[in-house]
Amino acid sequence: MSTSRGRQAAMPFIMVTVLLDMMSIGIISPVLPKLVGGFMGSSASTSLGYGAVQVAFALAQFISAPILGALSDRYGRRPVLLLGLIGMSINFFATALATQYWELLAVRVVGGALCANIAVANAYVADITQPKDRARNYGMLGAMFGLGFILGPVTGGILGNHNVHWPFFLSGTLTFLNAMYGWLILPESLSAERRREFQLRNVHPFAALGRLRQLQGIEALLWVIGLSTLAQFVLHTSWMLYTEFKFGWSPRDNGMSLFAVGVMAVIVQGGLLRQLQKKIPISKLASMGLVSSTLAFVAYGAVPAGWMMYVVIVANVFGYTVNPAIQSVISNSVDSSRQGESMGAISSINSVAAVLGPLLGAPVLATVSHYPHGDWRVGAPFYLCAVLQSVAAFIGISFFNQRQRAVA
Repeated sequence: MSTSRGRQAAMPFIMVTVLLDMMSIGIISPVLPKLVGGFMGSSASTSLGYGAVQVAFALAQFISAPILGALSDRYGRRPVLLLGLIGMSINFFATALATQYWELLAVRVVGGALCANIAVANAYVADITQPKDRARNYGMLGAMFGLGFILGPVTGGILGNHNVHWPFFLSGTLTFLNAMYGWLILPESLSAERRREFQLRNVHPFAALGRLRQLQGIEALLWVIGLSTLAQFVLHTSWMLYTEFKFGWSPRDNGMSLFAVGVMAVIVQGGLLRQLQKKIPISKLASMGLVSSTLAFVAYGAVPAGWMMYVVIVANVFGYTVNPAIQSVISNSVDSSRQGESMGAISSINSVAAVLGPLLGAPVLATVSHYPHGDWRVGAPFYLCAVLQSVAAFIGISFFNQRQRAVA
């Protein structure tokens, strides 16, 4: 789109696409551990089996994300996004129909290979947004993530209490409808003159990671992203089973907890972030968020009662500002013709963390899964998250302080 008004008119389209996409993913999140547990014989084996499923998905995504990002630079965002949605829809149905654990692993590999919608959506936002507005629009995109996790996990948790397969059928249906919606009204954001040639040898995941070195001057932020995302994926791997082991939570209980996380994400990223930006610099917001998240991880692991998890979720206000703040700094450092490739490369960092997260979190949780309800030691995966996030906070705060001194 050639005008600013036209570019902004496309933003609601991608927001709804991300909303439906994340709602579909959110629907299955409370029940996937239960589905894995149906093939296992103990809490420890369920933890390890669930971790393996997460690793399979993330490893496939790690390989495919930079390829699909570069394909979107060559052929446009729209076809890559729509094909990914259709593939994910088929994958949800296949997951519901899996009758053996190896089948579940196989379909999650396929799902991970197709699920690069986030990288392409981020590139789409970069295409249609002026640099000065990217933090705001990434915040709006984050709000759609949050809204998807408001609607999705509650629905999935309620359905999962009746049958663990129903949420997957619903997710497959919603994802297919999402693809049809995009086919009808989602415009292309990347004009022909801004497209780049596709060369497969340049888009393998390690090449994509190597090209992140071209983002000169912000290398420290890449470490912040990597460590913070690693902590988040350890949390994602552990949350559902941790709350079951420690508090006896059901899929419905887990769905309600993710509902609370989604509400906070919408409140902060969808509205409060804009107000905070007027008073607090982006770098300061990111620093405060990193510290807040570190404390929240410790609290998640230490609280003795389930209701206290909600207190921590609400209290961690600044933790929801970290990703849009740092992502806007990185996006503004990249040439407009390479947004898809750079977002795909950053997605590869996230995918590396998604692989390492279950590899770290699942064994730790399996080791402490035998402790009784309420025991503080069951929170060991979250203490690991706190260590990772504290290192990210130290690096990020040091970087922003050095840059501020250099400007002064």
